[in-house]
Amino acid sequence: MPTGIGLAVAAALLLLFPQLRDGAPTPAADEWQGPVSYSRAVSLAGPAVVNIYTRKAVPQRQHPLFNDPLFRRLFDSMNLPQRERMQSNLGSGVIVSDDGYILTNHHVVDQADAIVVLLADGREAQAQLVGSDADFDLAVLKVELGKLTSIEVGEPEKAQVGDVVLAIGNPFGVGQTVTQGIISATGERNLNLAATGAGGYLQNFLQTDAAVNPGNSGGALVDARGRLLGINTSILNQSGYSGGISFAIPANIAFKVMQDIIEYGRVVPGWLGIEASAVTPQLARAFKLNSTNGVIITAIYNQGPAHEAGLKPGDVITHIDGQPINDGRRGIAAMATLRPGDTVSITFIRNGAINTVEATVSEKPKTQRRS
Repeated sequence: MPTGIGLAVAAALLLLFPQLRDGAPTPAADEWQGPVSYSRAVSLAGPAVVNIYTRKAVPQRQHPLFNDPLFRRLFDSMNLPQRERMQSNLGSGVIVSDDGYILTNHHVVDQADAIVVLLADGREAQAQLVGSDADFDLAVLKVELGKLTSIEVGEPEKAQVGDVVLAIGNPFGVGQTVTQGIISATGERNLNLAATGAGGYLQNFLQTDAAVNPGNSGGALVDARGRLLGINTSILNQSGYSGGISFAIPANIAFKVMQDIIEYGRVVPGWLGIEASAVTPQLARAFKLNSTNGVIITAIYNQGPAHEAGLKPGDVITHIDGQPINDGRRGIAAMATLRPGDTVSITFIRNGAINTVEATVSEKPKTQRRS
């Protein structure tokens, strides 16, 4: 009888824990199997995400009678003061260094007369605007506070569709809030995001379905381990509320912009002196290429870095610094992170042969001639 009970218990255990069959090892307690909770990621990233409040003076609309010549003379003789009202705005930001640098969106702090930062630990401080760039929709702030928690930076260039992400910010001014979703697309281009300022020079985004609403702008998009992947910047919804499609500026591009603003006071994009387009199937057949990976050079600027390195129109760039340029979108992403003075290796195909040259990136001159 005891033997029968033992066999029944063993069978039940095998049904409940199939990993015990055939000596299958039990996963170690610290082995990552996919979290059932993202609380650890939030505890790591949350303290580095701040609420931002701005104020700016806006001239108050005048009464229609001010436009009447008779009444205008009367009001002028009374020497009435110009009336203004204070307009408030809210957003989010991310502490990216222990000495107080904060990344946020340009449209969050644009034309603000005062910027106040509220930390997750309850402290608040006036923030100095170091600089901003409307094309990238990024701004750099600085606060003078001690014991700051900066965020750990991930690898947005390795983000894949389906990766779990968390959006941390201050939607509607309710305080720090976390939403969860996945990366739903990468390298998005040709997006009409002019309303926020993003989309001028920068055309490379991480797309997510994590809920992002007004006030989330400038906040953090982090991976499942709490590492920064991007700065939330906009939503694709005319109503202004989350519709399941939102965009973040990749962290590697945001940090490049920040370094430029801190060092030069403005963004200094690296320039190779080429115009390029994606390799379509038709172009691949015309140039006898085995795949559509890479970008084809359509024009070279005289005396530019690419021209000096020996590149020519018709060459197909496949790698920059060893990183594959799988399509035109990846090409834009790679070039957006280059800085003047950087030396990069460029792998390209010419007449079926693979070649590699080095080019020294420069700043784009005001006037150029193409060849």
